[in-house]
Amino acid sequence: MHGFRLNLCILAALVLRYNAGLSHGDPELNPLPSGPGAEDELHRKWDHEWAFSGVSTFAHLKHVKCLSNRDVPFDIGVIGAPFDTAVTYRPGARFGPRAIRAASARQLPPRAFNHRRGLNPYLSPFTILDCGDIPISPFDNALALRQMSEAFLELGSRTPSLAKDDNPKPKLLTLGGDHSVALPALRALNKIYGGPVAVLHFDAHLDTWNPAKYPSEWESQQSQFNHGSMFWIASNEGLILNGSSAHAGLRTRLSGQDWGDYVDDERQGFLRISSDDIDDMGTKGIIDAIVERIGLETQTYLSIDIDVIDPGLCPGTGTPEPGGWTSRELIRIIRGLEDLNVVGADIVEVAPAYDGTGEQTALTAAQLGFEILTSWVGRGMSRLENTSARKTTDKDEL
Repeated sequence: MHGFRLNLCILAALVLRYNAGLSHGDPELNPLPSGPGAEDELHRKWDHEWAFSGVSTFAHLKHVKCLSNRDVPFDIGVIGAPFDTAVTYRPGARFGPRAIRAASARQLPPRAFNHRRGLNPYLSPFTILDCGDIPISPFDNALALRQMSEAFLELGSRTPSLAKDDNPKPKLLTLGGDHSVALPALRALNKIYGGPVAVLHFDAHLDTWNPAKYPSEWESQQSQFNHGSMFWIASNEGLILNGSSAHAGLRTRLSGQDWGDYVDDERQGFLRISSDDIDDMGTKGIIDAIVERIGLETQTYLSIDIDVIDPGLCPGTGTPEPGGWTSRELIRIIRGLEDLNVVGADIVEVAPAYDGTGEQTALTAAQLGFEILTSWVGRGMSRLENTSARKTTDKDEL
């Protein structure tokens, strides 16, 4: 009998706990938001995302199909270029934009204050959108080149959200894709700004090769467009400022038995900084050499091939070359160049199929994107503050 009563007591306690659980936080017992403040309450309750939740966009930014929507202005657009049919070795960079976006998941806008610059690029007066991907043909490289050129021109010609004299056009951060995507970007910038721009090129390879350096009896006009010759084409089209451009992180093998590749490169006006130079110059020396070469007001296109970093640290790329920089060294250099007048940028050659299980290549690319966006916003904020100060001075003088 005693045991029976004990069991009844235990059962009663469990029932009470169960009923208490039902009444605690049961949405059916809580009234749904209503009235004038209902929408605000819904936003407060449900707009939050964790790093591991939500639809994958770069840094959880708002996604707009910018190419087909001219009604949403932006100052900076993150655009994917999933194209990799112009590679000479391992394909797979078409999946780079998706991998970089996924790796940027911990860049939650409320927790993205950049301590080195003293600002949060995602919580600034500038509108940054994830503009999705360019729908690039995987079958026809001539068509793909045209599609990318028209897409970059379309987006880069828009009126920015904060339209100012010193902010006349929006900036695009392109997530590649193989490195050939730089050619259509430069073609678009040439039309937008009315002339050539400097190129700051971080890469293990020159990418200024004459297409004839790829030996084949089966030549064609279209085969000249590849991820090792796009700067050669751009230079010959007059898209690159000769004498104001630079490579950094080089360690590639050359063609033939002489210095012909360097002769071609010098003809196109590039300064060459090798990967080994960091041992003698340090990151500051490299920063200083680049700034001296390009200047702070020259309109510049920043192009980062992830293979500039050693493949022991970033294996997820198509043409790996041992002996590269560390991710920390490259990030430090990028931070030191934040005062350059960068009008467009890309991060290319991330091929996640060859990445490690920790996604270290994609993570590094996402961090580089964060640093570029921070530099753009920081430079823009400084310009806004200077403009405001000038207006205040003018009023005082009146």
